[in-house]
Amino acid sequence: MTTYDDRASLTDLTTTVERVRRSVEGVIEGKPEVVRMSLTVLLAEGHLLIEDVPGVGKTMLAKALARSIDCSVRRIQFTPDLLPSDITGVSVYDQQRGEFEFKPGAVFAQIVIGDEINRASPKTQSALLESMEEHQVSMDGHTYELPSPFMVVATQNPVEMEGTYPLPEAQRDRFMARVSIGYPSPEAELQMLDVHGGVSPLDDLQPVAHAHEILKLIDAVRAVHVAEAVRRYAVDLVAATRRHPDLRLGASPRATLHLLRAAKASAALAGREYALPDDVQQLAVAVLAHRLLPTAQAQLNRRTAEQVVLDILQRTPVPQAGSPAGRTAPPAYRQPPAGRGY
Repeated sequence: MTTYDDRASLTDLTTTVERVRRSVEGVIEGKPEVVRMSLTVLLAEGHLLIEDVPGVGKTMLAKALARSIDCSVRRIQFTPDLLPSDITGVSVYDQQRGEFEFKPGAVFAQIVIGDEINRASPKTQSALLESMEEHQVSMDGHTYELPSPFMVVATQNPVEMEGTYPLPEAQRDRFMARVSIGYPSPEAELQMLDVHGGVSPLDDLQPVAHAHEILKLIDAVRAVHVAEAVRRYAVDLVAATRRHPDLRLGASPRATLHLLRAAKASAALAGREYALPDDVQQLAVAVLAHRLLPTAQAQLNRRTAEQVVLDILQRTPVPQAGSPAGRTAPPAYRQPPAGRGY
């Protein structure tokens, strides 16, 4: 088991993340919960899908997160004529040396922004599958490792379907979480006009964290303790999606892993070295809903995947701290602070 100084690691994490959070929130007005989810996915080594109507700041959020960290960033504008080789790279024959030379594509960056990802063909979308899951690209019998940390932040418009290709199940399953920014409040929109009316908020945005700092924070998140009861709770939630009558496709085992990793990152962001059922509950909709396929009858009844996840959360028993008959809790379970319901 990895040992480390919990207090020092969490102090470094919260300090660094606070700098990044303030930087991103200076661009995205009035959406602290969306910014926090983006940072949670980053520290959990996942990928983020931002789905919302045009003009609410999907690409702005992705750019602000990327610019707040001093690392390599590449943006891919997904279009119908985009080729898989534009993403992964291509081998070019060098006549002078008499051999092929690999030219890396746009995916060879630490943060990859995929703008309007559903406008590319399924063939082009599939070029991201290996890199998102295994952090590598295989080309002509060779394997090329991607830099660390590696995160794909993709955007798509759920309303305008002309000239778009729905993301296949395998692609959606590789995104750890899906978020929607939503319209700002009138106060936030008015502040946006005052502050950003004349210049782009990204122009003055400077990096506030380095890539090597993010790697250390990711290591700290990996060491967050998750009790057996919390792990079982995550498994029970995911298993419930596979037998729910309103779903024809439930969540995969990868979803369980993503939910657990996100819960550990959420706990670390809260300054805790252990995860609680609260962390799992708060992340369940964002992590699970985009992977689920409602039945035809559920769609006719206008039952969304988000509603199904909320229903499962209400029906699934929540683990309790402590043990029956007044016995003390086992050493593996970290007790939450006083006042919490677990």
